[in-house]
Amino acid sequence: MTFEAAPLFVDHHPGPPGGQAHWATTSDGLRVRVAHWNAKAPKGTVLLFPGRTEYVEKYAPAASELAARGFATVTIDWRGQGLADRMLDEVRTGHVVDFMDYQKDVASMVALAHEMKLPQPWFLLGHSMGGCIGLRALYEGLPVKAAAFTGPMWGIRIAGHLRPVAWALSHIMPKLGQGHRLPPGTKLSSYVMSDPFEDNLLTRDRAMWDMMVDQLNAHPELALGGPSIAWLREALFETQTLSKMAAPDLPCIAFMGTNERIVHTERVIQRMENWPKGDLIMVEDGEHEIIMEGPAKRGPIFDQMVQTFLAAA
Repeated sequence: MTFEAAPLFVDHHPGPPGGQAHWATTSDGLRVRVAHWNAKAPKGTVLLFPGRTEYVEKYAPAASELAARGFATVTIDWRGQGLADRMLDEVRTGHVVDFMDYQKDVASMVALAHEMKLPQPWFLLGHSMGGCIGLRALYEGLPVKAAAFTGPMWGIRIAGHLRPVAWALSHIMPKLGQGHRLPPGTKLSSYVMSDPFEDNLLTRDRAMWDMMVDQLNAHPELALGGPSIAWLREALFETQTLSKMAAPDLPCIAFMGTNERIVHTERVIQRMENWPKGDLIMVEDGEHEIIMEGPAKRGPIFDQMVQTFLAAA
């Protein structure tokens, strides 16, 4: 398999020196973008699975944190977001046909990591939707020694009285040929470009928020809005299926902010209570993107994460 060079934007927080990006072609013929950063005297490589709407440049700060602790990083633009092939004519809508299709993207990422001879052992870091994709990947045999999750999407936060409506809508609309439409209450514009920093759902750190705004202002092609109704259907089914499966047999540490307002917090707590080799760390006053909080919060998170990786190496 050959991997052609792809753009990697370094004008807003470039990450560790020498970062590279490549195109990878999935088994069903889509093009995804994979980026990687090295570390001096690396102790291993972190396979970083981003969340929905995200793109590789957003994780340059995380790659810097990991490089400072001796770990290389590889991450990806999932199908339908970043510079990867978009799935609909309306490119601002996040979409997937089948949630298992993301595992094809994982396979391409792993193939590139092997081709680039990224330092072993490997570890998983999954954020939000990447936590859902990552948990499934562990069951599928992802070659990692330990896993970490931040705000993992093991369930979607939906008000109790609206949950039956969400299930019904996501089941019926695709059958009517309307699966590409946005669910009620969502929009085509990117969240950080349309909503104010004050009381946002992502981070309390203004510098990180401004970085995301600057990145999307400079490179609007990276932006993504709300999910399609079909994506919602697939996500609901996948998270429900995973919730019934026993924990994988490997060390795991998960982090969740006490102010988490995006994922189903009870699902995360239940999963980690039943993970024999797992620990859940609640981050006081943390929002959804806790590794994009201020240095006082994110530094200890990376420290604890790395301790888990090193203990399992």
